[in-house]
Amino acid sequence: MPTFLKMFLASLLALVIFGLLGFLLLVGMASALTSKDETKVVKGSVLVLDLSEHFNERFQKNPLGVLSGSATNVPGLYDVVRLIKKAKDDKNVSGIYIIANNNANGYAASSELREALLDFKNTDKFIIAHGDVMSQSAYFVASAADKVYANPVGAFDWRGLNVDLAFVKGTLDKLNIEPQIFYAGKYKSATEPLRATKMTEENKEQTREWLGDLYHILLQKVSESRKIDTATLHQLANTGVIQQPQDAFQYKLVDGLKYDDELKTEIKELLKIGKEDKLNFVTVTKYADAGNFRQTGKDKIALIYAEGDIIDGKGNNDNIASDDYVNLIRKVRLDKSIRAIVFRINSGGGSALASENIWRELSLARKAKPVVVSFGDVAASGGYYIASAADSIFANSNTITGSIGVFGIVPNMQGFFNEKLGITFDGVKTATYADAGNVTRPLNEAEKKFIQNSVDRIYLQFKQRVAEGRKKDINYIDSIAQGRVWSGEDALRLGLVDKIGSTQAAIECAARMAKTDKYRLREYPEKKSWIDELLGKTTAEPAASLKAELGEDNYQIFQQMKKLKEICGSVQTRLPFTFFIN
Repeated sequence: MPTFLKMFLASLLALVIFGLLGFLLLVGMASALTSKDETKVVKGSVLVLDLSEHFNERFQKNPLGVLSGSATNVPGLYDVVRLIKKAKDDKNVSGIYIIANNNANGYAASSELREALLDFKNTDKFIIAHGDVMSQSAYFVASAADKVYANPVGAFDWRGLNVDLAFVKGTLDKLNIEPQIFYAGKYKSATEPLRATKMTEENKEQTREWLGDLYHILLQKVSESRKIDTATLHQLANTGVIQQPQDAFQYKLVDGLKYDDELKTEIKELLKIGKEDKLNFVTVTKYADAGNFRQTGKDKIALIYAEGDIIDGKGNNDNIASDDYVNLIRKVRLDKSIRAIVFRINSGGGSALASENIWRELSLARKAKPVVVSFGDVAASGGYYIASAADSIFANSNTITGSIGVFGIVPNMQGFFNEKLGITFDGVKTATYADAGNVTRPLNEAEKKFIQNSVDRIYLQFKQRVAEGRKKDINYIDSIAQGRVWSGEDALRLGLVDKIGSTQAAIECAARMAKTDKYRLREYPEKKSWIDELLGKTTAEPAASLKAELGEDNYQIFQQMKKLKEICGSVQTRLPFTFFIN
């Protein structure tokens, strides 16, 4: 009995201590997350833009940052654009330092950053970029700087763009799994990874065109900044002469070769401070904590961020869930204090039904107030579907868009179960097609016809939505649809978008349509409480760990396989493939 009592009391004491520590930890986190940050920007500060940090479309909370020492709040892409604009007028900020190694942001997002940097240059302040291992996409942004430096023993990439696609048909053949595929649109190549071992000619044709547009924009923008004609830039890539930083310096792609300490010395000289004085670097995250970068005014414009896969039902920060967005758009539509809506899309699409439901609510909103859509890196397939309800559509010239097409997949896994696993199935049914779509057997001809009819019907509906929204003949829309992917530049020429412009340009358009120049933004989805963010972050940790283990490229392939599993059995309006631009 004494032994039992001793163990009981020890366990109770441990439980109390653990509970108390947990309580104190939560209180500390709550205090850290709810208290006003006192970040101060002193005179002579330098804003640091690290391109290796990925900026989502909207502001992200990281409650676990309190424990790890990392940032608790990460600004979104448009936040960073506004922060650069704030720095332009901030007398305490003397310049910008771009860390240009890898660039975690897409080309359209990079264009918005680049545009903000070029605007910043309309001052007497400096922008300096430096990279130890500078990628092409990082150089795309860095080339806007006054001075670009590379590490003399680092690396510099200038070899042109390429796209790699992953094909799993061979894997499915080995597993004896037959993907039963249905699609509308000859360019709708979302199913190519399942039915082919290499790109079809149609897919090569469209990829060659939109990738060529992205490359042309890269050459053009670098040419403007570096004063080197595009033909020379292309020749440098085509002949492979840029193999190391010394080559980049020789051909004037960079202004010099400097180690980190030499770069810091130059910045001190620009600031006119001593060599031993400390530099006051302020990251965009810390600068955001200082506040006062959002516009103020009596009128309200809603800015709704829609990023990720389009899915049915409810979702999270990483997707566009139909229930969530229908309710959100309806709330904004019925709010009479909101004068206009800007809908920012960065999505390759997803569920056809979810896209239709979101389109429906946006079309109702358009009858009540101006609706302007802004495209990010990708706004294709379902992402374009929901956009077609807008009054006006803005895209970046290197946005990936279009892909007006539909597909569906029903896998036949009978061979896999029977021959690989030794599993067989049997059952009873009350009607001929009660088990239609069952993955344990092949579809019969009637069932195949049912699914293809459904795909064709949704494709027709998709084209009708676009034709109505863009005020075009449906036959014309059909000629540029077919699942084909376009660059924003081509989309403007074809009439799929109205303007080439940034998020800011779309907001200014909405303000003009609402007849106001004194406005503030209400941004949606609204920020969650810190405890909700903490719970969401905790559930996301396994994915982050898996990504770290697999590496970026392998993780993307894993994600592609996961998406293929998710899309089986439902009709999809989704970007035709997952691509990696190198």
